[in-house]
Amino acid sequence: MISDTTSSSGHEVVSLQGWLNAATLGAAKWLALAAAPTFAIMALLTGILGEGAPAMLCAHDASPLSGMAAMYGLMSAFHLTPWLKLFSGR
Repeated sequence: MISDTTSSSGHEVVSLQGWLNAATLGAAKWLALAAAPTFAIMALLTGILGEGAPAMLCAHDASPLSGMAAMYGLMSAFHLTPWLKLFSGR
């Protein structure tokens, strides 16, 4: 049976569940870091290329915050927390 103990050679033996938990947390951190740049790129592309036919179905230019580019920009801003934590060293 593998447990969270130290072996006779001094190396820590980690259980499979502990390793999976660590891998999952690592993947979640990288995924959180990927959100803000992805939304920023989507906002940039939507702003440059335009919104196309789906925008014709909605009230166009009703507000400065209307449109997909503004929505992607706001989503990018809301997902900056992991980047701020990374830069601050926490």
